[in-house]
Amino acid sequence: MASYGYARVSTLDQDLTAQRQALRAAGCGVIRAEKASGSRRDGRTELQVLLDFVQPGDTLVVTRIDRLARSLKDLQGRQRIDPYSHHD
Repeated sequence: MASYGYARVSTLDQDLTAQRQALRAAGCGVIRAEKASGSRRDGRTELQVLLDFVQPGDTLVVTRIDRLARSLKDLQGRQRIDPYSHHD
């Protein structure tokens, strides 16, 4: 079982450093990051790479839920994501 991190900012002038540091501190060996609006699923290619790569038992870590999805409906629309599964 492995932990993978996903970091996203919405605009090109925003910085990913704080998210990357938090994901490393959480034990993520691989971190995919992108600068893309969260309003469109098709614009988040790095997230799709991770979703295609993770296996049952792996953990996908984000620093905030809004980095992953814009709404609960958006989150539930993604395959293989259980919004109620988390680790403290």
